[in-house]
Amino acid sequence: MKRRVFLTKGGVAGLGLSLPSMAVTSRSTAAGPQQGNSYEPLGQVPITGAAEAVVGDEEIAYVAATTGFAVVDVSDPADPTILAEERDIAIDGASLTQILDLTVDGDRLIVAGPAETARSSDLYLGVRRYDVSDPERPVPTGAYETGYHIHNCYLEGDRLFLVENTQQDNRLVIVDIGGDEITQIGDWSLLDHEPGWRDVHWLGRYLHDVFVQDGTAYLPCWNAGTYVLDISEPADLSVVSHIADTTLEAQRELDDFRDGVYGLPGNDHYAAVDDSGDLLAVGREAWATGGAAPDHPGGIDLYDVRDLTDPVHRGSIDAPRTVDESYRGGTWTTAHNFELRDDRLYSAWYRAGVQIHDVSDPTDPERLAWWRDPAETGFWTARVVGPGEAFIASSTEAIPNTSLEGALYTFPAEAGEQTDPPSLQPPAEWLGEDDPNETSGTEPDAGSDSSPGFTGVAGLVSGGVALEWLRRRRGNVQD
Repeated sequence: MKRRVFLTKGGVAGLGLSLPSMAVTSRSTAAGPQQGNSYEPLGQVPITGAAEAVVGDEEIAYVAATTGFAVVDVSDPADPTILAEERDIAIDGASLTQILDLTVDGDRLIVAGPAETARSSDLYLGVRRYDVSDPERPVPTGAYETGYHIHNCYLEGDRLFLVENTQQDNRLVIVDIGGDEITQIGDWSLLDHEPGWRDVHWLGRYLHDVFVQDGTAYLPCWNAGTYVLDISEPADLSVVSHIADTTLEAQRELDDFRDGVYGLPGNDHYAAVDDSGDLLAVGREAWATGGAAPDHPGGIDLYDVRDLTDPVHRGSIDAPRTVDESYRGGTWTTAHNFELRDDRLYSAWYRAGVQIHDVSDPTDPERLAWWRDPAETGFWTARVVGPGEAFIASSTEAIPNTSLEGALYTFPAEAGEQTDPPSLQPPAEWLGEDDPNETSGTEPDAGSDSSPGFTGVAGLVSGGVALEWLRRRRGNVQD
């Protein structure tokens, strides 16, 4: 993943100074795990429609599940137990569905949807707030209608951070959920900050996610890069710095916008910092497109952000490789979501499984553990449980041309080596009912409402249809 890294400081528009990369790709542990230490899941529980997962207090996991969400007790990682499942959520007679993200802080849980642009008037576009002081009995305590789809969100105290994406704008919205009424208190627009990105297809500048810590927000905006914002004053948000792996000029020159949406460089998909706020990781979700180099799945880049105004690229973790790395019919091994905790990076790589890296020296990230079962699992995220003796990973059905089942897995947060790890080269039995070479799905055109990472949901009207959409993704190529 050798590349140039473009950094900007403060609120200066443009990509600014081009710096040479100091990336060093990850290595496996030199001494290797102890002989006989077979690395395997501790437990698992099936969850239909599983997507994002987060961990709350008392070692309780909350799993977005397309038509609702599940609450799972993971205090005993060897025996994860579903405490509650909320499905077919309706608000004022409208369905809140295609729930692929949720967020929790203390006794408050927020579920958001739909994750994609929807044209149906029967859908509720927004969030529902729950009191989860009793995790076995989530209680709805309010809702907030946005009028736009919500791909991802983040809750910190009374502040809820939402990503708003339309063909006209890409915006971070902050709402106050502390009272009976949920109200907007601040926002920031990529296109107000850098109007030149209006020249690029909206999927190429999609504000994909948001991570918040200590008065700072980290915003991965696909090919526009990752913006670091000072959010201490919600009504007056300001850019502290900017990291990007490509330029506006390069994106303008692409003959086909799909190359920029699906392929490297760029594709800033998820960003988060460690406990201290000194190390930033940026994951890049990408596939091989048959275009110019780099033409391979996206990995995770590590940045020293001890000085937030001057991020420094220190190292990289490359995605596992396979024979077919395309979106259509390929074996997905690109980086997805992750967590940094105590000098460890816990990461999900779809069908390439889950990994743990020692990132205490970000110039030389060291792989400590790797588990995969590509015929059965496609991992969405990895999140640490409690004091850090275990982590959870959600496996999703939402990968085209597969027959996977949704589930939540638990893993030991320690070094180890999987016994006889399965190959990432795809045998015929991995494929679903559709021949990937004959799929009728098409990549999004210039007017597409599909955001990076998922298929559009125009016409989605009910929970049953939402699950059917999830299953049908196996024959689509919109992501």
